Amino acid sequence: MALHRGAHPHQDEPTEERRRLALNPFFGEADPAAGMESAPPRHRLPDGPLPPSTAYRLVHDELMLDGNSRLNLATFVTTWMEPQAGVLMGECRDKNMIDKDEYPRTAELERRCVAMLADLWNAPDPAAAVGCSTTGSSEACMLAGLALKRRWANRNADRYPATARPNLVMGINVQVCWEKFCTFWEVEARQVPMEGGRFHLDPQAAAELCDENTIGVVGILGSTFDGSYEPIAELCAALDDLQERTGLDIPVHVDGASGAMVAPFLDEDVVWDFRLPRVSSVNTSGHKYGLVYPGVGWALWRSAAELPEELVFRVNYLGGDMPTFALNFSRPGAQVVAQYYTFLRLGREGYRAVQQASRDVAGGLARAIEELGDFQLLTRGDELPVFAFTTTPEVGAYDVFDVSRRLREHGWLVPAYTFPANRQDLSVLRVVCRNGFSADLGELLVEDLRVLLPELRAQRHPLSHDRPVPTSFHH
Repeated sequence: MALHRGAHPHQDEPTEERRRLALNPFFGEADPAAGMESAPPRHRLPDGPLPPSTAYRLVHDELMLDGNSRLNLATFVTTWMEPQAGVLMGECRDKNMIDKDEYPRTAELERRCVAMLADLWNAPDPAAAVGCSTTGSSEACMLAGLALKRRWANRNADRYPATARPNLVMGINVQVCWEKFCTFWEVEARQVPMEGGRFHLDPQAAAELCDENTIGVVGILGSTFDGSYEPIAELCAALDDLQERTGLDIPVHVDGASGAMVAPFLDEDVVWDFRLPRVSSVNTSGHKYGLVYPGVGWALWRSAAELPEELVFRVNYLGGDMPTFALNFSRPGAQVVAQYYTFLRLGREGYRAVQQASRDVAGGLARAIEELGDFQLLTRGDELPVFAFTTTPEVGAYDVFDVSRRLREHGWLVPAYTFPANRQDLSVLRVVCRNGFSADLGELLVEDLRVLLPELRAQRHPLSHDRPVPTSFHH
């Protein structure tokens, strides 16, 4: 979640007159001509209650200024589900997932989801795999990182924490949650930079960063920067060679926030999961290509041996003995129920059809944008249904930040951002195609781009030259 401050210093509390006029007279309980109380203050609790209809309209009308989530091509998060899923979620939003004694059927649906994912990700013995739901892949990554660190600490009890500092190896393209993990839990982040046309981790470079203090290597199945898969099998092979040469046995965690719910259905020949003995854990976002509204992720370990027992807490003050491994104690069961509904509703063939449609839309949209002539593709949406593109060398009148800003005027949220080391010279736009983003919507995006291009080409220079440009990179 974003970190917010209190009232903005430049925003004074509305005057009594402004607060009175903030309310539409029709919001009154009965008679629009009757006396109206003014709207409540914004930055402190009001003195008394409001009628529910009035409170609803005040909040509803302010939220109209948010962007349209269906036109948000920055986010990987699911923005459309079937009405039946919404009904189920409404029926379960008051159930606290942690209370498995009170809500045993919700707990059973969570267990079934873990079993289905263990089977989907080819665990050697799905019955022996262990896993849990989380609030999203960021929490799942935190838990997986903690397990890696604790396993390393147990192996190095004579040196840690007195003389050894753990490190975690990853590409510089990792999602920010991994940087948070390293900062919060005092782990050194060793990052492989980008080079040339390689925009993610290089297996050999990753292996060279490992030493006796390395708790693990993170491989990304579906980079947020450009939608590409990192070569997990090649990474494991490089670490196998490292072990043969040095004796260092370094586990791999696969951050499959997006790709772990795409590759099993569309890229069955890509070996990235528990089929690789070095892969000890995998996470995914149920609310990305798992096709569930925001609020659910999954973390799985090959077996109980990969998840140190001391990290699992057992509580009995909700009724029964409940093992739990989570950063949050209270969260609704609605998203887990929706995940089970989606698994049940689609099955393997349904997921394959949905993800293939998203990939086809991404590929067609990428080609259409390339045919405009002003843009060159970095990726084509043939792994994740995601592609990144930049302007051609011949374009000098505008840049990707100008394109992003002008598309926003048409309602489209297309992020523009600069790549990290060693490709800070490269600024790109990225389009994420999700279920619900149709070919028709893609055509509308291309048409809006086509309309904007003459105006962009007529600029004297990129407008970002006149002021600092904040990136709008979203995960």
